[in-house]
Amino acid sequence: MTQTPNTDAGGGLGPPPAVELINITKRFGRVVACDHVNLALHRRRIHGVLGENGAGKSTLMKVLIGLVIPDGGEVRIDGTAVQIADPVQAAERGIAMVHQHFSLVEALTVWENVALGDVGRLDPKKIRQRVAEISEQYGLEINPNDRIADLPAGMRQRVEIIKCLRRDPDVLVFDEPTSVLTPAESEFLFAALRRVVDVEGKAVALVSHKLPEILSATDDITIMRDGRVVESRTTAGSAANELARAMVGRDVALRGEHAAFGVPETADVHAHGPAHDHTVRPNAVLTITDACVTARDGRVLLDHLTLDVHPGEIVGIAGVEGNGQRTLGDVLSSLIALDSGTIEVAGRPISTGTAGAMSRAGVAVIPEDRHDSGCVLGFTVAENLFLADPNRVATRGFMSKGEMRRQATALIERFSISCTGPDAPMWSLSGGNQQRVVLARELSHTPQVLVAAQPTRGLDVGAIEYMSDQLRSIAEEGVGVLLISTELEEILDLSDRILVISNGRIVGEMARGNVDIDRLGLLMGGASV
Repeated sequence: MTQTPNTDAGGGLGPPPAVELINITKRFGRVVACDHVNLALHRRRIHGVLGENGAGKSTLMKVLIGLVIPDGGEVRIDGTAVQIADPVQAAERGIAMVHQHFSLVEALTVWENVALGDVGRLDPKKIRQRVAEISEQYGLEINPNDRIADLPAGMRQRVEIIKCLRRDPDVLVFDEPTSVLTPAESEFLFAALRRVVDVEGKAVALVSHKLPEILSATDDITIMRDGRVVESRTTAGSAANELARAMVGRDVALRGEHAAFGVPETADVHAHGPAHDHTVRPNAVLTITDACVTARDGRVLLDHLTLDVHPGEIVGIAGVEGNGQRTLGDVLSSLIALDSGTIEVAGRPISTGTAGAMSRAGVAVIPEDRHDSGCVLGFTVAENLFLADPNRVATRGFMSKGEMRRQATALIERFSISCTGPDAPMWSLSGGNQQRVVLARELSHTPQVLVAAQPTRGLDVGAIEYMSDQLRSIAEEGVGVLLISTELEEILDLSDRILVISNGRIVGEMARGNVDIDRLGLLMGGASV
């Protein structure tokens, strides 16, 4: 077949791209997810793919690995047109993808999940050894014998990455790979990727919403909006505000836009005005005293954790993933009970582990994983908005669909949720709009306390801006906000007070106006300072 000349990244004639997507078009009903999209991935280069949630970038990557069959366009590998009908064919052609949302079997161990899909007789010892080798090479330390169900989100992401790297693919696609990694882990991962790109000649596509990460880790950038490519450029000379404007189509207020891998400059701490003066505080709206939780296997999840939140303040919980944050969120969601300790809301003791007790007491929760415990993807938007309190749209014990649609429409308008209407299935919404549904549901109860766990995880810059503004606005209205986040940049940007959690305990506290970044990092790492 006749091939058109290809240009290398420098603009001259060179070998064809490792993978080239040409005029890819994909429709889902009336929605055009990809509209004649072109993308070329070259060996020895990392290519960043940017775009808002729903811009079409994930659909484009799914076309590349055979999860989605395009309606039009062509895929070429090394200049030759190919058909990729499923992920098995993609793997055979040397293409692998690390997905943002986990595809792990919780009942199995790490090595068993890594081995899924292997044919023939398994050699557990050899697989465990390979897992250990990849872990060391890429800085993704993990025990191959750990059960997935016992691992926090950050460790599960490591398993997904190891699954991909074990196949030794020529083309690697990473979809938000650092969304649950620490800054240090992210930096180590990209340093390792740079080595394999340079030494082994691999091509990498990095889908990310973190502009500093894209600017630090990539060589080329493609920006998508509304299913189309709006800009392609080399990374050198690009600026975060330019990329954000191209993504969203307007100027966006960025926090810590000069930060690499989520580590902000100390000057950014004061970017949004002075912290509240807590010299004379009102009574706490949330008080947790000596909270203890022990897992069934004897691990201490919360160890005499004590904190308070006052009306109108945002208290940030900073810490490395897996130090008790999820357990704290589960306790405040009434999902698990304390072994000992107390929780009070506005001075009134609240029982833990009792379904609905926290919600009835005025505690609203944005869970850290909206798909796991924040919404039901198979339900409609309206049904998700009233999951917590169906009685609000019931008449004489029966759900009124008309009333549910009426109230849902009002919430959709109030929170600017982009969807086709209250009957739209939840799965059809972008991640940012799914998060708006969760926020709308929780705030519709007029809470006294809002627990926001990883509220911007996996969101694009526009959605992050919206969520950050909402949290500030909620606090200004007098609601006490407990912000639990592994994004240090987010903690510093939003919090009035910062509490550091390590091994299930609060080990340090800082006021927003008196942050010592070095000390904060040491405390997060478990050091006594």
